[in-house]
Amino acid sequence: MTQASFFDDEPAAPSPKPHAQRAGGKAVPAAEHPEPLRELGAALSKDVYLGTSSWSFAGWNGLVYGAEVSESRLSREGLPAYSAHPLLRSVSLDRTFYAPLSQAQYARHASQVPDGFRFVVKCPNLFTDAVRRGERGAPTGPNPNFLDAAEAAPHFVEPCVAGLGAKAGPLVFQFSPLPLEILADTAAFVERLSAFLAALPSLPLAQAHEQPFYAVEFRDPDVVTPRMMRMLAERGVRYCVAIHARMPSAERQMQAVAATGPGPLVVRWSLLAGKRYDDAKARFFPFDKIVIPDPATRSALARASRAARDAGQPVWITANNKAEGSAPRTLELLAREILALS
Repeated sequence: MTQASFFDDEPAAPSPKPHAQRAGGKAVPAAEHPEPLRELGAALSKDVYLGTSSWSFAGWNGLVYGAEVSESRLSREGLPAYSAHPLLRSVSLDRTFYAPLSQAQYARHASQVPDGFRFVVKCPNLFTDAVRRGERGAPTGPNPNFLDAAEAAPHFVEPCVAGLGAKAGPLVFQFSPLPLEILADTAAFVERLSAFLAALPSLPLAQAHEQPFYAVEFRDPDVVTPRMMRMLAERGVRYCVAIHARMPSAERQMQAVAATGPGPLVVRWSLLAGKRYDDAKARFFPFDKIVIPDPATRSALARASRAARDAGQPVWITANNKAEGSAPRTLELLAREILALS
């Protein structure tokens, strides 16, 4: 049985000082951040966690890093310098979408960042993609592990929470585009997702300021229905706003956020509307400047952030380089707009 989406009338459209990792006796240096940027970071509420999708971008030399360093080395050793940026209090562990990490791997990430830093962690697509996919992403058959809580708990939730500890933030279940047979019966999908969420280890949303919590992100507007939002509210799970070419505008998706009731704001600003991922990557590389500004999205997120903070709720917004061209510069503009609304 299908149910009307929120978006039917609009087409669908990432304490102790961190341990410096060393190679050749020298740590990856942080950039020399200008005083206005440091003042901006100091003025932004500590419950606003801005971050990027990953951190291993050599083009961020001068923005985040203080030297030219290879992306492979940044992947291994760049996190301490990243977390020294005045605005970057979070990061999305997107690599977990492609393969589970061990508790020790999560713990190593946690050891590299200061207290107050929070990770956004994506569930492996082993449990959130309804189909298996070939090398080019084409479906090759049904995924037997789809929405399997008995496997997702020991291979994702438990090692993540144990390894990151107090530095775990939203645990995001990102659902890749769903097959037509699932989209044809959105009510059944709500029930199946509800059973999956109920079977996972409990993460009380009431403690979201200090504890990890669950969020879901979709790539199909058809499943974002009032029935879905009521279920998420009942399960204590947040709707993650997905700024992506397949989804409606940020402004429209705030309706779904409101329908889940009070709670943290979680946003992943992934891709500029109307762009394909590969096209945006090629045009925006090396990700050191804003190429195509998106003021409408930035304004909507700034207003939503202020509303969440006025309601006493924390905010997580991670930005991808493919949003405007450079995630660190996008977040600086966003932080200034949030503060301008105070």
